[in-house]
Amino acid sequence: MKIFKFLFVTLLFLSENGVSQIQTDFLPSEFHKTRRAILRAKMPKNSVAVVFSNPIRNRANDVNYVFHQDPNFYYLTGYRAPNAVLVLFSENYTDTKGITYNEILYVQKRNVNAEMWNGKRLGGAGVISELGFVVAANTEDFIKTDINFKSFDVVFVTKFKDDYGNSSANKTALYDLVVHFKNVSGFHEIKSLSEDVNDVHQMIANIPDIHLMELSRKINQDLPNFPGLKEDPFILDFANAKSANVLKDFKQKMILKLNSKKNNNLNFSFLTSNLTTMREVKTPEELKLLKMAIRISAIGQIEVMKAMQPHMSERQLQGIHEFVYKKYGAEYEGYPSIVGSGNNGCILHYVENNKTKVGDDLVLMDLGAEYRGFTADVTRTIPANGKFTNSQKEIYNLVYKAQEAGIALYTIGTNMRAPNEAAIKIINNGLFELGILSSVNEKHTYFPHGTSHHIGLDVHDPGNYNNFEENMIVTMEPGIYIPEGSSCDEKYWGIAIRIEDDILVTKNGPVNLSSEAPRTIKEIEKMMAKKSVLDDFVLPDLNK
Repeated sequence: MKIFKFLFVTLLFLSENGVSQIQTDFLPSEFHKTRRAILRAKMPKNSVAVVFSNPIRNRANDVNYVFHQDPNFYYLTGYRAPNAVLVLFSENYTDTKGITYNEILYVQKRNVNAEMWNGKRLGGAGVISELGFVVAANTEDFIKTDINFKSFDVVFVTKFKDDYGNSSANKTALYDLVVHFKNVSGFHEIKSLSEDVNDVHQMIANIPDIHLMELSRKINQDLPNFPGLKEDPFILDFANAKSANVLKDFKQKMILKLNSKKNNNLNFSFLTSNLTTMREVKTPEELKLLKMAIRISAIGQIEVMKAMQPHMSERQLQGIHEFVYKKYGAEYEGYPSIVGSGNNGCILHYVENNKTKVGDDLVLMDLGAEYRGFTADVTRTIPANGKFTNSQKEIYNLVYKAQEAGIALYTIGTNMRAPNEAAIKIINNGLFELGILSSVNEKHTYFPHGTSHHIGLDVHDPGNYNNFEENMIVTMEPGIYIPEGSSCDEKYWGIAIRIEDDILVTKNGPVNLSSEAPRTIKEIEKMMAKKSVLDDFVLPDLNK
């Protein structure tokens, strides 16, 4: 046993001190340190922020899903493992041991046995040496901490998730960390309202005045999806207010209401609101990694165009995309890959990809590589046999025209709703001219989604969706979906087309970062006529 332990420790030492074979081009520790400093500067005096990592999620029996860090937690820390807590103070804090700091990261402690099964842990020392923290501790120290959260004027947290797994084998898992915090922070004393209602109250109280009208509009849109909000008269009145002055009055009333709750110093909206604003505009470090994710995804589309054959299955095509991602060192797919042929393309989030033969249908492919945490989002729709039919061309060119008009509006200062409105107008007019709509004002579901969303650490990165700013990266993705049985000419049935690109907003106008993947009919057909490196890749027939 002693010999085995010696060998194991020796191997661990060599792996830590030898030539590293892992990727090192993640965001630098200075990036995360700067993000924390920016957030701290927004915090009022005598306040503290508590941010939890993502939980481990179970897949089946004793197998878990591959862990993926909470994007906000990663944004602030660079830490990519589970069971961790960041505590960020507005000013220097001195603990009972006389140690002074303004931030501390609690992480899983080193454990030789656990690391043999699941990989190296940083531990507190690793957090200090690799992530640039001055003070770090183990998660068991968080549970023993003497921080008096009730003594702060305000404690900033995010909305708690409802899937924290409780492990009897690990009493410092995220479940235990959250339970401890709720117990010592007085969380249970303030839950007289639903969490959704509390969230909205906090949002109203903390949002800048210039965004009040936008928040009112957004709440009004969300009311059907959150029935609990309708039961709060204040929220209903706020959502239906029509003037900026009335909304400011509502905000002041809500501030007074929240301040009157002496037992409630928890704020659930500040972190989400401020991190949303911070993440909207990308830094040079983020742009570099996001551009790499986008290029990898575009090249995946190119290779599938060259390899596509009518006898292939949707899943084979998915595999080619994802092989390209891995070839370039991308860790994961940014979201479940969508490869829908024919009528399957009319299902917006079709992820089964189980059709065994794409035939002569159009194939809609919405996929994105995740590279060092950043996710692309690129969609192309191509004919499986390499040639568009006339009906397919009519719909495709309409979507392309809508996309081009939208991209042109990705300019600094333009309202972010403008590209969507431009696309709707073009598509409605075009569908009317083709006889698919009876009028340009007819209500329909052929274009049921918006065109624009931020990308970054999430495929749908958070955003305020006001005006475009320099160094935002936002998708432009119009689409037309005509399911079988639609009330139009049968020649259009089963046609589903989406074209999606990732657009960088610059001082000199929009830049299409995914333009490497062909978009026009001519470019696509030309690319599909090229030979693929996979043409000669033939596996044994397992049915013989």
